Amino acid sequence: MKKKIITGSKLWSVAMITAMVTACSAPAATSSTANAAVSTTGTTKTVSVSEQTSVKYADLVTLDADDTNVNWSATDSTTIKLNGTTASITGSGAKVANGSVTISAAGTYVLSGKLTDGQIVVNVADKGTVHLVLNGATINDNDSAAIYIQKAGKAIITLEEGTENAVSDGKTYVYADDTTDEPDAAIFSKADLTFNGTGKLTVTGNYNEGITSKDDLKIVSGTINVKSADDGIKGKDMVAIQAGTITIDSEGDGIKSTNDTDTTKGFVAIAGGTFNIQSGSDGIQAETALVTDGGTFNIVTGGGSANAPEKVEEGPFGGGGGGGWGGGTPPTDMGTPPDGEPPADMPSNNGTNATGTAPSGSTNAQAPADSNADADTSTTTEEETTSAKALKAGVDLTINGGTYTIDSMDDSLHSNNNVTVNDGKFSIESGDDGIHADQALTINGGTIVIAKSYEGLEGAIITLNDGNVDVTASDDGVNASGEITATDEDADATTSTDDSTQAEDTTAASNNSVTETKGTTSTTDQSNQSTNADSNGRPQGGAPGGMMGESASNSELHINGGSLTVNAGGDGLDSNGSIYMTDGTVIVNGPTDNGNGALDYDGDFELSGGYLVAAGSSGMAQATSEASTQNTIAMTFPETQKAGTLVHVEDSEGNNILTFAPAKDYQTVVVSSADLKKDGSYVIYSGGSSTGKAVDGLYTDGTYSGGTKVVAFQSTSNVTWVNESGVTTANSGMGGPGGGRGQGGFGGGRNRTESGTSGATTNTTGTTDSAK
Repeated sequence: MKKKIITGSKLWSVAMITAMVTACSAPAATSSTANAAVSTTGTTKTVSVSEQTSVKYADLVTLDADDTNVNWSATDSTTIKLNGTTASITGSGAKVANGSVTISAAGTYVLSGKLTDGQIVVNVADKGTVHLVLNGATINDNDSAAIYIQKAGKAIITLEEGTENAVSDGKTYVYADDTTDEPDAAIFSKADLTFNGTGKLTVTGNYNEGITSKDDLKIVSGTINVKSADDGIKGKDMVAIQAGTITIDSEGDGIKSTNDTDTTKGFVAIAGGTFNIQSGSDGIQAETALVTDGGTFNIVTGGGSANAPEKVEEGPFGGGGGGGWGGGTPPTDMGTPPDGEPPADMPSNNGTNATGTAPSGSTNAQAPADSNADADTSTTTEEETTSAKALKAGVDLTINGGTYTIDSMDDSLHSNNNVTVNDGKFSIESGDDGIHADQALTINGGTIVIAKSYEGLEGAIITLNDGNVDVTASDDGVNASGEITATDEDADATTSTDDSTQAEDTTAASNNSVTETKGTTSTTDQSNQSTNADSNGRPQGGAPGGMMGESASNSELHINGGSLTVNAGGDGLDSNGSIYMTDGTVIVNGPTDNGNGALDYDGDFELSGGYLVAAGSSGMAQATSEASTQNTIAMTFPETQKAGTLVHVEDSEGNNILTFAPAKDYQTVVVSSADLKKDGSYVIYSGGSSTGKAVDGLYTDGTYSGGTKVVAFQSTSNVTWVNESGVTTANSGMGGPGGGRGQGGFGGGRNRTESGTSGATTNTTGTTDSAK
């Protein structure tokens, strides 16, 4: 299907002017560790995301006795023997004329033989159930649908066990007049249509679509192969698949449901089966909800990820958002790197780097093709592009299980509202986002490997509760961006008389509640809140990114468990609002350019549990916020370290805190562990080797030895920044381009206020305990 995208935006110019005007008037910030999003003064929207959505196939689909009935007998049915351009009929309820067979009464009809140019028409005035048994039938119509369910209460097509059947149409249809455009599929039904049985059916839709129902379309079982000039399998009110083996080669969408006027319809629900889909457009697309409980899915859309259009950044400084110099504000004395010059990629005040050109990260991003954001503030040209997503829901996408191998030109998993992954195994290569939700993206389990993507995970609210997620992205690995939206009715019903006045909207299908409050920023239904009323005195070590003076959005990233490994060309973890981590293991590799950061957030990064290691460039580096209850060390090396070079942190007793081999070149490493103490003494080493086994570069056992001592120091706060000379300190104040306050620097800067001992080359040995 086609959609329109916006290009040629002047948004960045407008944003820069606005940022300069408002640079000194940033609002107070409020944050929470609960699954919630908070916006800024004026209008506050709070979204609480349930840990698990319960919607399953059985909640949406009911099969009656007719749907599952595959039985028939010669004495109780009408036999239709197809023969070239005619047919012989034994029994009542059907007649043949002009090469076509018309069925006018409810009952069971058994078809066999070959019809070379004719049509099977069902036209039952009393709306009874018609049961068609394909018992080795080949049906072709050169200028219309081969099987046309014109009128019936329900039509059942049974694929008789052990038989092969084929249905096809011609490339050109002949209609009664210019106002008629139906039928338009090789099998076309205006009534509910169900397929069952264990036989095989091959459908060739040369004119337009393969199989279409204007009402419900159910597949209970069978082997169905569809090749179509447009959509493969389409049901208006629903497509429900209980089992079967389905292969689709379509120029349009593979499987789709289209009802956009009734919110209880227009869904696709799959209990299981095997699916092999190659589609020019979307693989499986639902106008409302898409639910999969299980099955094996092999989906290629739009020619695959290699066929995706090149993404081009429209904003300055590698996207114009997030990050700050060394985790926020430069130190009191920035110092100079060893060569006496600032890094070549470091943005200057005029938006260029030290060489006078835009930073290297500035050629990497374009809004996903579905995005119409900021269209009203842009000077635009319109161009049409094809939506070629693998799994796409207009409302909610819920995956409860299954195995998915996806190579998509567009997003692999996409929802215009919420995406929930409760379980499943995913192998994804995407030309755009690996998983995208306009609103909430929640992962409660499963194994997700996104081997290729522009951005790996994207949503306004992203929550990882459990599961194993591995992301490789050419731009941001995880990107919490966009605004949580409430309905117009909510906004109209909301008053501004006091802070406690609220309007609530609950979306039952996704358990996603939205609260909007007009007035002073506030939060509801949250725990472990921390508020910093003075926006110019934010905690050091982490800070708002984005443009100078830009407020954090209500986007949030929550990590409550599971494991997340990121290899990013842009930002590793990026939130236009805040990040909250309570448990789990997070490993971030990249970026290598100084226009992005391994951690990039515009609000706060509150960490209270779990294990975090993030290795990347130093130019826009951030650490966690001082509001965190778990301690963090951020080390900036004097020069870039090669990928695979071990970084090792141990305490004064030789206990392992970190032994890590980053997958990409790096200059800054951030580590947070429950083993770190606020006033602890630590030593950082570079290089060497470990006898342990690395998982995603992280060693959890074995013995480390042979490294070069970089620095020994004592931590002084819950966020401690160090370089090779010791602990660094910083004033809180306005950050550099990309925004941000806190400690840090160019990486290895000199002449700072320091404590600790300088580095020396030694051979050391320490026993590696498991990383917490």
